[in-house]
Amino acid sequence: MHNKNAIPEEKNLQPTKPNEKGAFAVQGHIKIYDPISKEVFVNKRNAIHYENFSIALAQSISNQGEGMIAEMAFGNGGTRIDSTGIITYLTPNTVGSNSTLYNQTYYKTVDSRNAYSLDPARNFMEVRHIPGVVYSDVLVSCLLDFGEPNGQLAFDNATYTEDSFVFDELGLKSYSPAGPNEGILLTHVIFHPVQKSLNRMIQVDYTIRIQSLSAGS
Repeated sequence: MHNKNAIPEEKNLQPTKPNEKGAFAVQGHIKIYDPISKEVFVNKRNAIHYENFSIALAQSISNQGEGMIAEMAFGNGGTRIDSTGIITYLTPNTVGSNSTLYNQTYYKTVDSRNAYSLDPARNFMEVRHIPGVVYSDVLVSCLLDFGEPNGQLAFDNATYTEDSFVFDELGLKSYSPAGPNEGILLTHVIFHPVQKSLNRMIQVDYTIRIQSLSAGS
């Protein structure tokens, strides 16, 4: 007689094998230019701080109230120029959770929803995704207007690169409940020195691409 309460034999159960080969790649690219003259100063890829990025990603998708991109940090310690004018580019700081820029001299809030954002219309982030593709881009847009930072030189003719606002390094930092400029460094890029002065604006378009590398994608 058939027993309707009988437990099926295990050999007839075929559990679905989980896909453990999935992976994500993160890459970044920056373009620094004058939005009026359209002169491009920097156009290159950047380095990702993978440890800190993984921490920030886990914090943000688990709704921990921190981890999301909040600020763009600028510094002047990424290069060394000798007496003959030869430039040495230092290695981006992407190892160790306490990594920082070599010498941060300025930062600006780029999250338009952040309470510290002073110009959300021109300093913002947006997600770009095309249906069907396996990557999404985060565009981080930051504008340094004529009057910022305070204390900059009047003209872009500095004869020394040690000036606080002759920038040669840049990075994105995460939001921290501890306050502004307290987050962890997520990216770092070193480039040819670019001076910010009163006579010009500087626009930074920073794109972070998050792409699936899973099997079959």
